[in-house]
Amino acid sequence: MKFAAPPYMLDKLPYPPERDSWRHVARWRAVERIFREVCRVYGYREIRTPVMESTELFCRAVGEGTDIVGKEMFTFTDRGERSMTLRPEGTAPVVRACLEHNLLSEGALAKLYYICSSYRYERGQRGRYREFQQTGVEALGSQDPAVDAEVVSLAMEFYRRLGIERTELKVNSVGCPACRPAYRQELLDFAQPRLAEMSEESRTRFTKNPLRMLDSKDPKDQAALDTAPSLLDHLCSECKTHFEAVLEYLRALEVPLVIDTRLVRGFDYYTKTAFEVTSPLLGAQNAVGGGGRYDSLVEELGGPPTPGIGFGLGTERCLLVLEELGVQLELDRETPDVYLACIGECARRAAVPILHGLRTSGIYAETDYSDRSLKAQMRSASKMNSRFVALLGDDELAKGMCQLKDMVGSEPQKEVNLADLA
Repeated sequence: MKFAAPPYMLDKLPYPPERDSWRHVARWRAVERIFREVCRVYGYREIRTPVMESTELFCRAVGEGTDIVGKEMFTFTDRGERSMTLRPEGTAPVVRACLEHNLLSEGALAKLYYICSSYRYERGQRGRYREFQQTGVEALGSQDPAVDAEVVSLAMEFYRRLGIERTELKVNSVGCPACRPAYRQELLDFAQPRLAEMSEESRTRFTKNPLRMLDSKDPKDQAALDTAPSLLDHLCSECKTHFEAVLEYLRALEVPLVIDTRLVRGFDYYTKTAFEVTSPLLGAQNAVGGGGRYDSLVEELGGPPTPGIGFGLGTERCLLVLEELGVQLELDRETPDVYLACIGECARRAAVPILHGLRTSGIYAETDYSDRSLKAQMRSASKMNSRFVALLGDDELAKGMCQLKDMVGSEPQKEVNLADLA
């Protein structure tokens, strides 16, 4: 029987593949390294949560009426008869961890970041996978619109450092529990006579999650709702003032943006600020990340009233855009410093402690374990792009020496004392 990875769950490979070079693990590490560095200078600290959580956590946080909870979660009953779900997004687990471990101090801002795999049973396609990696941040403890601007600017700085310049930042305000119900009813009244012209998915959303109709990419839905009322026209004074301040801060930071009144995102917990970053290089599914404010989520999950804002960015989509742009990331060096080529049984035996000594000195060293000819070993060293080859035969071993050959530069081959090789 031939086994393969599950559908739309991809292996990331140790060597650059012939196709889809973005699946080279070294590229993932480069993206993660840049994200960690951006988070460091913004003052965010890493948190890691389990890959699975109680199903109820996501039902309460994300919302029963969302596509994620309704159709996309990987949910199962464990041996303790508990309903568990593989993490479909990063925010709810972070909030749960903050409450469980008392990370939310009154008056302090908890600034956290994560790099984690998430799981959704979506209709798979290039750029949309059922296992995907998110890099994200959460800032909990302040309603200040300056924090919104900080979170958004952190995301845009990350893209800038990656070399992704062809992005568009879309921002909106989705209001709050005080002003959203009236808008929701007005949207229902507007959409009701147009339902026959709309997609089946939007007709379902009409009943379960009306605001999500605005987010539909279906041309029929977009045409039917083209003149729908704008949520921005229905904001309460607090939400309006907050949104205007966010825009003012972002413009002061010279962050280009577009106000998108149809942007609502796919989570019930969003309040006030919502934003999304898109790239024209990804086609119809063009979002590379997004986020928003969630001032009621901590309280919804049993904690004290605590405002928060965060985002999640898709690593796969970042890498696909980088591949389309031809951006060359600075990758970790993965070629040997020295290849120990051995001639004779005694030399092969002596190679084991010599290799160990080189490696414990921080030197990447390789050798041959197949008893191949010197010519074959030299081919291997060349294929690995080894910087040096140390030639060790019985004669050299008897003198405690080896021949060191420079494989890159023009230095002549020279004899080196084994004790000084490192």
